[in-house]
Amino acid sequence: FFSSIMPPGMKQEISKTEFTKKMNEVNISRESLNKLVMNYLVIEGYKDAAEEFQKESGTPPGVDLESITDRMAIRNALQEGNVTEAISRVNDLNPELLDTEPALHFRVKKQEFIELIRKGDVESALTFAEEQLAPAGEENGDLLEEMENVMALLAFPDPEQSPLKHLLDLAHRQKTASELNAAILAMQCQEKESKLPILLKLIVWAQAKLDERKSMPSCMDQWLDGGEDQ
Repeated sequence: FFSSIMPPGMKQEISKTEFTKKMNEVNISRESLNKLVMNYLVIEGYKDAAEEFQKESGTPPGVDLESITDRMAIRNALQEGNVTEAISRVNDLNPELLDTEPALHFRVKKQEFIELIRKGDVESALTFAEEQLAPAGEENGDLLEEMENVMALLAFPDPEQSPLKHLLDLAHRQKTASELNAAILAMQCQEKESKLPILLKLIVWAQAKLDERKSMPSCMDQWLDGGEDQ
């Protein structure tokens, strides 16, 4: 029913009853849905939920669920600002990971520098920048601007009120933790991002495109209310 040709400026009206009927004709196997859920639980690190879902649905996780524990411990340490602990755990998991990912290694070190700034330990931050960040910037020209940008925090008496205050946001910790998490997933031959959020983004995009030409119910609303007719 999406193929009808309408005059310019007019939208085809599709009732909720008709839309529900069409949606119900789409056959998606329970196995496919279970795999989608398991993929999300594993990639996002919900180990206990993945174990329970495996018992209930019989869906194999595809990985050793114990590996989730190590990965989440690393991500949580970084999100809490314990960068040294995160690096130690990464090296225990795979001593070569950071050495083979220089840009990632630099960003983890950059986060360690930021945590020193956050604590107000300017002297240690300066020493760390000279010994850890500067050499990385000199070795990799692509990182030079990023290095100069973060080191500029040293120039402000109150970094949290400076133009670079976004570097001190918890969202920056999250970003670094996500990059490291993705690298660990790649190392373990897993996908870097779960399929479910990607699918939801695709649905929202498709809905917007359809709304340009048709007057119809929202796919998301339809699923949330169980597809019942009103």
